[in-house]
Amino acid sequence: MTALESSSSTHAAGTNSLCPTRARSMSDKDFKRFAEFIHEECGIKLPPSKKTMLEARLQKRLRALGYGDYREYCEFLFTPEGMECELCNLIDQVTTNTTDFFREPKHFEYLYSTLLPKWMARQGAQRALNIWSAGCSIGAEPYTMACVLSDFKEKYSQFRFRILATDISNEVLGKAARGIYTQEQARGVPGNTLRKYFMRSKDRSKKLVRVAPEIRRQVEFRQLNFMESFKFREPKDIIFCRNVIIYFDKPTQAGLMKKFCANLKPGGYLFIGHSESLAGQSLPLEQVAPTIYRKS
Repeated sequence: MTALESSSSTHAAGTNSLCPTRARSMSDKDFKRFAEFIHEECGIKLPPSKKTMLEARLQKRLRALGYGDYREYCEFLFTPEGMECELCNLIDQVTTNTTDFFREPKHFEYLYSTLLPKWMARQGAQRALNIWSAGCSIGAEPYTMACVLSDFKEKYSQFRFRILATDISNEVLGKAARGIYTQEQARGVPGNTLRKYFMRSKDRSKKLVRVAPEIRRQVEFRQLNFMESFKFREPKDIIFCRNVIIYFDKPTQAGLMKKFCANLKPGGYLFIGHSESLAGQSLPLEQVAPTIYRKS
């Protein structure tokens, strides 16, 4: 039990000494309150059709805290104690953390075959390539980057790089930092890359793999909420933000893209997901390949 669950369970014991197996249904009023708050804090838009999904995802927190209905949980969330202790748990429950290694492989082909050779021709060993995985989830994307960049470094020994990986959820960042995955989660990793950069569990019955230490050391994981104001000390050369903005409404998407452009070096590259579009947005970007943009 974490310190949060321990202290919060004490708070809840006054109203519910027994943990219910299932809370009463969420009222439309409470859903609206949750949805407005989640949109404000995370940028995620939850239409009324997502009410059942939200109920299911918050069940875990209600059981942990001993609440019998969503109203009680909602009232606790908006107390100073709730905002301090429970907000991160709410975010962990409502964010989607599905990702795959080498997802949308053409992006990594472009990175290795086109972008990196151009970088070496222009920069050489002058400085390290600075790359950001925005919305990294459980770490598959930044570790894929580290594998690809490490392969490139074998051809150009002077090549150096730094990878920052961020997510709003502290829970998934913890999983990402450990770098442990099921074989099913690692199914997208090519066989030679798997043998080269991953370690199999000594207990073969567990069917687990772990990212090798030399790859894990290449990635810095950090918590970041896109809805907050942020500005990196050094703008990035490459930003991957793929299959993230689809969860936001149009105004939020536009605001976020402006933040990304402000944190991208002139001549730097932005990669978005194939289900996403920047159409209609006035941004200092030119498209160089499908879902790949360069800052002009």
